[in-house]
Amino acid sequence: MFVRALCSLLLFSGMVNAGTVDIRITNQFGEPLANAVVEILQPEQPTAAADTVYVYQQDLAFNPFVTAIPVGTYVNFPNLDKTRHHVFSFSPAKTFEIKLFVGKPRDPILFDKPGIVALGCNIHDNMQAFIYVGTSHQLAVTNAQGIASFTLPDTFDYQIKLWHPWQLQDHPEQQISSVSPTLAFSMTVDAIDDPTIPPKGFGNSY
Repeated sequence: MFVRALCSLLLFSGMVNAGTVDIRITNQFGEPLANAVVEILQPEQPTAAADTVYVYQQDLAFNPFVTAIPVGTYVNFPNLDKTRHHVFSFSPAKTFEIKLFVGKPRDPILFDKPGIVALGCNIHDNMQAFIYVGTSHQLAVTNAQGIASFTLPDTFDYQIKLWHPWQLQDHPEQQISSVSPTLAFSMTVDAIDDPTIPPKGFGNSY
């Protein structure tokens, strides 16, 4: 699958008190945009130990649909269905496959390059998901209300990247001279529905 996955770059400059900053993302119609990735880049990126996260296969769907992780993260792909799955990606940032399996694969997958990784299942064409691999440890995916929250230190001199699986264009660069507890941005996205769980019935007794 082709992924329209160009990242936008926003420059923040200024000072804020330490605390929570909410990034609110809407689509071109002013509606909350879920599954948008927000990455905050600091001038000097802090180091952190490698972490492990999980992308589940359940009810013939990946969960979560969008995952955001820093470079050096391991990802496990547990299969909670009764049927077998064959997880794969042909993305330049990470090419791999986990052949037919049920339960938990033996080894997690290391994501060691930044970029967008599109996931699929060789058995179930409807299964689709994305992993955003960033260079920063300040990463979040917007919730159903289109909000991603961050705790930021006093000195605020950062860059922000936005990405969404269905975006149609780069988000325009913006300069921010002052920062409030809530920052709002809009992204232009294609009218594509996220993958849904197929109804149970004949042929779908997962």
